[in-house]
Amino acid sequence: MKLGIHAGPQDLTMEELKRLWRTGDENGFHWVSVWDHFYANPLKDRRNPCFEGVSAMSGLAAMTQNVRVGCLVFCALFRSPGLLAKAGVTVDHLSGGRADMGIGAGWFEEEFREFGYGFPPLGERFDQLEEALTIVKALWAGEEVTFKGKYYDIEGAICSPEPIGLKLWIGGRGKKRTIDLAARFGDGFNMPYVSPETAADRLERLRNACEAIGRNLAELDTSVNLGFYMNSDRAPDIAPEGSLTGSVQQAVDTIGALQTAGIQGVNIAFRPPVDWDNLQLYIEEVMPHFK
Repeated sequence: MKLGIHAGPQDLTMEELKRLWRTGDENGFHWVSVWDHFYANPLKDRRNPCFEGVSAMSGLAAMTQNVRVGCLVFCALFRSPGLLAKAGVTVDHLSGGRADMGIGAGWFEEEFREFGYGFPPLGERFDQLEEALTIVKALWAGEEVTFKGKYYDIEGAICSPEPIGLKLWIGGRGKKRTIDLAARFGDGFNMPYVSPETAADRLERLRNACEAIGRNLAELDTSVNLGFYMNSDRAPDIAPEGSLTGSVQQAVDTIGALQTAGIQGVNIAFRPPVDWDNLQLYIEEVMPHFK
């Protein structure tokens, strides 16, 4: 089981974020990731601090040495696919080949509208995501890319240098289209805040989608994000069924159930303030069960 930390760069100072990143890098975690939002969420006050995703991921890559560095997930509609492909390669080289870039269709309506992106219907956002994924994968493969679609027009683009160890992740909880895109394009598939039962269902759907196109599910990494409220009386602001709540043993049991279901990685996700004492407890008493 690959254990990680997922920390949206919101409601924390940069020094606190860097402390969290160092904690992951120095304590045997496999993965540390950020997210891609313009507002902190859940949205309570637009003036709550929230750092931008590409630059935050770049800082994470530059100051760590051991962990895979990721973003779950960049919104395909916020940047052109060529720009996103180049940013991913740059972060990959900064990290020495440790980068994982998730890409999704986006969902946070207020940030879409208020930062000037409108808010297309879900089907249209997925259509645009599919075009973006096609272009990004081709650029990372070293191809000279010409693509004319409904949303993007690329003419003879080349992405140089090529990636070192960069992986593409698709993230989401959807039953159909997200899974189909993961089967077609993904090196990894992440499910945010789901129970072991839901994770098992999505994994089986992914297996079927891979088989339908002649791909082996074993070619993809899989992971689940879980809200981190272990050993805390704090009410979860992430879905309780997709969170670690209760005792250390309950956390071990939940991660174990995901492992039994066939999930390869679990990332504990933070909503500030970070509970540093319980994070240390997790490092000392939960992680050894899965080494």
